Amino acid sequence: MGETDVLVVGAGPVGLTAAAELRRRGVDCRIVDRLPAPQMYAKAVGVQPRTLELWDAMGLVREALDEAVPMLGQLMFVNGRPGPRIELELPDDVPYRFAALPQYTTERLLTEHLAGYGTTVERGSELTGLEQDADHVRASLDTRAGPEEVLARYVVGCDGAHSRVRRAAGIGFEGDAFPEQYMLGDVEVDWDLPEGYGVRASHRDADGRTDDLLVCIPLPGRRRYRMSMLVPPELTRSAGDEVAHGLENDGAPELHHIQAVLDRLSPKPTTASAMRWSSVFRISHRLADRYRQDRLFLAGDAAHIHPPTGAQGMNTGVQDAYNLAWKLALAVRGIAADGLLDTYHAERHPVGEEVVSRTVRHARTGLEGDPEDPSTLMRREAQLLINYRGGRLAEPDGTPAGSGPAAGDRAPDCTGLRRPLTAYPARLYDLLRSPNHALLLYAGGSTPPEALHRFATAARTAAHGLLDVYAVLAPDARPEGARTPWVRDADGSFRAAYAARDGDALVVRPDGYLGARLRVEDPDLPVAHLRRTFTPAG
Repeated sequence: MGETDVLVVGAGPVGLTAAAELRRRGVDCRIVDRLPAPQMYAKAVGVQPRTLELWDAMGLVREALDEAVPMLGQLMFVNGRPGPRIELELPDDVPYRFAALPQYTTERLLTEHLAGYGTTVERGSELTGLEQDADHVRASLDTRAGPEEVLARYVVGCDGAHSRVRRAAGIGFEGDAFPEQYMLGDVEVDWDLPEGYGVRASHRDADGRTDDLLVCIPLPGRRRYRMSMLVPPELTRSAGDEVAHGLENDGAPELHHIQAVLDRLSPKPTTASAMRWSSVFRISHRLADRYRQDRLFLAGDAAHIHPPTGAQGMNTGVQDAYNLAWKLALAVRGIAADGLLDTYHAERHPVGEEVVSRTVRHARTGLEGDPEDPSTLMRREAQLLINYRGGRLAEPDGTPAGSGPAAGDRAPDCTGLRRPLTAYPARLYDLLRSPNHALLLYAGGSTPPEALHRFATAARTAAHGLLDVYAVLAPDARPEGARTPWVRDADGSFRAAYAARDGDALVVRPDGYLGARLRVEDPDLPVAHLRRTFTPAG
């Protein structure tokens, strides 16, 4: 019988993220997938700015940016007439923009990244059974070499809408299916519409109801798009599964099916060619009752499925995995506080619930019908507004509205930091690429260096050494006496982004969220806060 700390089931972007983040923290991990080879379908295409921030921290963003293309906005057409034009714009304080990247490329990059930690995907390995006791999970696999039993401390189910991990855990998956069926096609066209923009062209009947639809998402390549549209009657199939979601295995559309829809709805006459793949697919909206059952966890489509509107699904799943991996790593090391693993469901289930609700609403009314102001809407679509305020790991701090991020908020990036041995400015995110917690001490000039040192020492001990400490000096503060690595907030961007005051201490979690805003005068404060995450240090 094989043994491992964590068994990850499913090698899509979510499972690969979970495995890579576990391996980055030294956790023994296996990842299995029932498919003999990766699928060459551009299923999930949109990559949100928040996901690029995570890939930055993981050390993967350069490769992703090399392969992706910008997603600048969406052109709308109704009954052949131009409608509202949506621009995907974000303020300068956000380091990355919206991108389009085929899922098969995302999976290749993540697979190569994982291989850098000495772990490969075990393909052709299908999960056939799970049993768990108080200490382990026994997983039965049907592999290329024959049946195998694996004893794992934890299992993470990233195995999609039809998750066997979810079914073995007895977790409900309530929701419903949309009655419409769609078809996808990866094609090139010869129109002269602006590059980098998606296209949504629809036809509405006399009652204003949409009865025909074409959605085109740009892909890398010359005038190449992933197109989705309603299926013609001859390709319609009856639902064969209670969870009707995802690509169908038979009845693939041909190029003439795609062309017929373009002839009806394309804003300009165009001819489709070079079809790489096509499929019929269905859409459901469902949410798992819970994301954890003892030693079994769910992430990605195994936990939530919904319309692809706004490219939220894969990105939400990647963030599920990113949230869970660092907590599992502490549990495997035996230094996770009681209840830490429960925060995965507590933090991520409300996110999944909101995403399912919003994408269903947008699928019915369109993004342009959202009542939020455009700036807030763009940040929400970019997944920058997700927060864990009020949760177990967010220290109450009474931060007034408008005075910087509160505990539980995403830690924003900032530029213009200067290090003593470099001639170029640094970003704050340059300091946050470690798998550890981080402690940022803002020194305006009046806080004694010894107070910073006492606070940092207490915090590092409480975190079992898994804490990186940086002093952030105000523009005119002197570094004499500093006993931690330091950077200078040369242009005041850190102070502006965080509303920092002299003596502020900011704890940043490994997944880039603010855990606490404390004051350095009391070195007991970080100890109390970090005991929400870590066992007491011996």
